[in-house]
Amino acid sequence: MNYKETLDWMFNKLPMYQTQGATAYRKDITNTVLLARHLGNPEAQLNCIHVAGTNGKGSTSHLLASILQEAGYKVGLYTSPHLKDYRERIAINGEYISEEYVCDFIERNKTFFEANNLSFFEMTVGLAFDYFAHSATDINIIEVGMGGRLDSTNIITPLVSVITNIGLDHTQFLGDTLEAIAGEKAGIIKAGVPVVIGEYVQETKPVFLNKAKEMNSEIYFASDIIGTTYPAGLIGDYQEQNKKTVIQTIRILQQQGKYIITEDDIKTGFLNVIKNTHLQGRWQQLGNNPKIICDTAHNSHGLKITLHQLEKENFRKLHIVLGVVNDKNLDEIMPLFPKEAKYYFCKPDIPRGLDAEILQKKAAGFDLVGQTFHSVSNAYQAAKENADSKDLIYVGGSTFVVAEIL
Repeated sequence: MNYKETLDWMFNKLPMYQTQGATAYRKDITNTVLLARHLGNPEAQLNCIHVAGTNGKGSTSHLLASILQEAGYKVGLYTSPHLKDYRERIAINGEYISEEYVCDFIERNKTFFEANNLSFFEMTVGLAFDYFAHSATDINIIEVGMGGRLDSTNIITPLVSVITNIGLDHTQFLGDTLEAIAGEKAGIIKAGVPVVIGEYVQETKPVFLNKAKEMNSEIYFASDIIGTTYPAGLIGDYQEQNKKTVIQTIRILQQQGKYIITEDDIKTGFLNVIKNTHLQGRWQQLGNNPKIICDTAHNSHGLKITLHQLEKENFRKLHIVLGVVNDKNLDEIMPLFPKEAKYYFCKPDIPRGLDAEILQKKAAGFDLVGQTFHSVSNAYQAAKENADSKDLIYVGGSTFVVAEIL
């Protein structure tokens, strides 16, 4: 199979949460353990930092990778989902895995994948571990897909575990309370491995403390320890807490003595994060006159911060291109959006996308008024045609909406 045929097989023949939702969720990591054994346990060869959390995982992971690249190391970075190119998920020093490696890996292991009914995510995690081990990386930043305890990435024993924050997201899988979700995320805490907590609330702190005590793991609450940070290429108010989390994680690596990381490496890593890792979609400005901002925030925890930042912008009129997936809790997120904006409702082009008409009707119940469009691109084009130079266009609601306009 060529690259396109390989991707079509991966996306269409196997279950994938990104497009299917609940039916693709696996409630144990048995398959991942089987796959790792089949591949010769490449994860055992890797030095890793494991990053979980409701929001900020991607930014935190990319910032860590950028700093370690500036320090001169060969850094593997595994993240999900991708925005435009599947290969974004697996990179070394900002260079995506080759199409040839993806094709070869699938071809070599296709019989095993089919025999064991491996999911898209399980295969991709196996591919990442195999690629990083084959490439002899110095260190790898591994982002959890969803949850932690039962996530396919949770077969590694990292140098440091990181949990950015806890919010109500994926409640049908992880639990409907902050304590329950924190318990799932805390599942990445390993025996004797230090853990950094980016943010906590009253309900989640005891969960983290108890798990760290059980695992004899030293725990660090970054928000309580780190004061000032450094400027970064990632703008957006929410990045301040991510930067604190990153600095505390780097401090632990420095203490461990395995890696030499200077203060200049941290500063330049922050500033060069987009150039080093090609991260997109985080309070990203796409145009001026009118100003156009896109952001992948998609749950109440992330949207509260992003929409609060939107209020600080200067504009004559606000235009919002909005689309969501069909398992989103609209009663929770709709009240966060400004009533005075003009809305352009659309459906992201995936099976899980919520029909624009349903979104429009639900939004109307919260006094959010606008038109529906057949596609994200049509909605985006209409917003650009209607906005004048002093207006602001915001595109968001879903990672998949942002992906379609980038």
